Amino acid sequence: MSKELFDKVSAKCSRITTRAYSTSFSLGIKCLEKELREPIYAIYGFVRFADEIVDTFHDYNKELLLSRFKTETYQAIEEKISLNPILNSFQKTVNFYGIEPALYNQFLKSMEMDLMNTSYDEKGISEYILGSAEVVGLMSLRVFCKNDKEMYERLKPSAMKLGSAFQKINFLRDLNADYNQMGRTYFPGVDLSHFDESTKKQLEQDIAADFKAGYEGIKQLPKSARFGVYVAYVYYLALFEKIKNTPSSTVLTKRIRVRNRRKLSILAYSYVRHQLNLI
Repeated sequence: MSKELFDKVSAKCSRITTRAYSTSFSLGIKCLEKELREPIYAIYGFVRFADEIVDTFHDYNKELLLSRFKTETYQAIEEKISLNPILNSFQKTVNFYGIEPALYNQFLKSMEMDLMNTSYDEKGISEYILGSAEVVGLMSLRVFCKNDKEMYERLKPSAMKLGSAFQKINFLRDLNADYNQMGRTYFPGVDLSHFDESTKKQLEQDIAADFKAGYEGIKQLPKSARFGVYVAYVYYLALFEKIKNTPSSTVLTKRIRVRNRRKLSILAYSYVRHQLNLI
């Protein structure tokens, strides 16, 4: 017997975690070529577990749980095994694709920031988004580029912008939960007690610029990854359009969603454009 069976069980746990927490990302991952799915599930599972600690486990010692998770992450990567199947799956991806420590270190730092901060200045939010979203895009890009260093460096800025756009849309989508329930605000200089249409439009312009830069990178991705990332892009674009068409007062009090029926139409639309080389 070898570790192969345990690795398969670990990969399945990461896949189940992704599908349970995010239908949209699951849809995008399914559209990647088969060999890319397992490592991307592994990255998402790792990110999801850390995020759950800081966002959900209110009746537990979050600091202790995150510190333990961080220590176990480093041990798993160094020892190339963990009895936590999510971390075992993640370490396998990190070690195989050469994901540098700076990326997952920065991610874990942003998770720690969520334990300490309820508001951010411009410098703070830039660092938070770098860790919570941009480096997640870079970890995924490492997988997509399959150790092609030139491609990775060329697409790195676009991957970061796309991650930033996704995160900022999440900020707007989750405004009610973050601000009204947890007292967090991720928009420096914005008084959410007076969140109006003018403020909302300024935030949307910033997101639109990130989206445009991110799309340029999608067009240059290897074919094995392009369709799956494009599906996620089109989903977030649909969510963004829905938020743009929703009054600021509603965005502040209600979580904006894209219905499952709409997600299926997004998949069909993306598939046609992919097949016709229109991405």
